[in-house]
Amino acid sequence: MSVELYSKAAELAAQQKPFAIATVVRVQGSSSARRGSKALIDAQGKIVMGWVGGGCAESAVRSEARKCIQQGKPELITLDMQDELLGVGMPCGGLMDVYIEPVVPKPELLIVGHGRIAETLATLGTLMNFFVTVSDPAADRESFPQADRLICEDFDLTETPIGPRTYVVIATLHKSDHIWLQRALESDAAYVALIASSHRAKLVLDYLLLEGVPAEKVEKVWAPAGLDLGAATPEEIALSIISQIMLFRRRGTARLLEQTSVATDKVIRQCEVEE
Repeated sequence: MSVELYSKAAELAAQQKPFAIATVVRVQGSSSARRGSKALIDAQGKIVMGWVGGGCAESAVRSEARKCIQQGKPELITLDMQDELLGVGMPCGGLMDVYIEPVVPKPELLIVGHGRIAETLATLGTLMNFFVTVSDPAADRESFPQADRLICEDFDLTETPIGPRTYVVIATLHKSDHIWLQRALESDAAYVALIASSHRAKLVLDYLLLEGVPAEKVEKVWAPAGLDLGAATPEEIALSIISQIMLFRRRGTARLLEQTSVATDKVIRQCEVEE
């Protein structure tokens, strides 16, 4: 990779922009590209810099790069350029293997509010490789030592853009929680949750409906937040919330890994021992 490509890749990464690096790893027969040829491709499938071949070969690489970025997974593809009908439409007489590696920014965990649950959630979010943003006037570095970004302005929406890779947890302890929920639901956030009692959660969600927020959007809010782990402490509540976030991020099932009656009996026995 040339110095210019390295520099451009570093620039895109610093800007938190997703992109892919496509590298020609094998060429058999005739091909306009050479082994080691590289290109940087953005999330829209546009080649930002570099070259991995022309014509339909380029089109195929760009298309696959978009998929890799969306899925966050690398892919090794083979382009058959020996047959115009069966290959990529460019009968150069060769085969080409291209390794496509997506470079995707960390997902963001946006925690709105403060308190022990928020503090623990920020720590767990860092451990789970999230870019952690905490927005609250009472937030300080002592309480959130591992957060990537602290926003201490009161109810500053301009500093907290919400995108499809943002997981929003509202822990404002009733202060402006309905306003934050409205803001989050106006976006395409990956996950929106409210830390509140069942009673409070119902009041807030009913208020949103009365304010005209579409029911299908209100239904996206997880309130109360988290999985039912029987949590009894702030730390355990934070664990239940990060577990739910990981469930969505990794598309899990939340079932016991050992799906047998033995597993159920084991859990019951363990609970009886602890009691």
